[in-house]
Amino acid sequence: MFMSSNACSVPTTFWLTGIPGLESLHIWLSIPFGSMYLVAVVGNVTILAVVKMERSLHQPMYFFLCMLAVIDLVLSTSTMPKLLAIFWFGARNIGLDACLAQMFFVHCFATVESGIFLAMAFDRYVAVCDPLHHTSLLTRAVVGRLGLAALLRGVLYIGPLPLLIRLRLHLYRTQTIVHSYCEHMAVVILACGDTRVNNLYGMGIGFLVLILDSLAITASYVLIFRAVLGLSTPEARFKTLGTCGSHICAILVFYIPIAVSSLTHRFGHHVPPQTHILLANFYLLVPPILNPLVYAVRTKQIRERLLRIVKAGTQPQ
Repeated sequence: MFMSSNACSVPTTFWLTGIPGLESLHIWLSIPFGSMYLVAVVGNVTILAVVKMERSLHQPMYFFLCMLAVIDLVLSTSTMPKLLAIFWFGARNIGLDACLAQMFFVHCFATVESGIFLAMAFDRYVAVCDPLHHTSLLTRAVVGRLGLAALLRGVLYIGPLPLLIRLRLHLYRTQTIVHSYCEHMAVVILACGDTRVNNLYGMGIGFLVLILDSLAITASYVLIFRAVLGLSTPEARFKTLGTCGSHICAILVFYIPIAVSSLTHRFGHHVPPQTHILLANFYLLVPPILNPLVYAVRTKQIRERLLRIVKAGTQPQ
């Protein structure tokens, strides 16, 4: 590392603090975090296996669910192993390129997940408002293209974030990132020099992804609710809304933790830093844990397949 005359430096590595202020509890914190990560991995792998084995689940909604499972595995795996290494071994150092790669995966796949929820909202809109054409419109090829579009959008939106840091921000006041992973703003605030471009780009992407996607999803559900209210009987309304229940729960599980974390970060100036960091970790863990549970509880075919697997595993050989 080369020191500059203004006390800034060119780092080759950064140091992650883990959960600052709670260093003495890191070993104990590793138990709930490690357990939640294990539950997330097992739950999402189980969903992938069940959908693959159960032919009745080879429908657009469950193909999107498989995409969510893969995304959740990537999101949790991009941060939790490093956090557990900090807790267990004090392995706080992370190379600059590894830091930027982690930043890309975290923000990119969060963006992709939002895009998949938007595609699922479109699927529910077609299923409720134009059910006769649902099968012909949402073919496997179309579902695959929607998933690919969500992935490409994530790459195009988030790809410039680490590049702007690499190309524009060379000097840093400190190597210590007060976070448990390489979050964009946690790195940018350490830089010497002009960071306005990085800040504006990050805020712009946040607006495009969270605000516009949530507005589009809300608009689709306004149309869905209008169609449901036009049904003749309460039983038909309840049954139709029931087909959207899992998606609505998954959306709330995804957006509420992000909204709480973002609001706390922006306006909770008196909130301790460890609270900010714990919330930031929870919003990467809560959806991967709860999405499989939501769909397992609310989907009859998934429940039945899981019960058959459990019964087969408990029967004597």
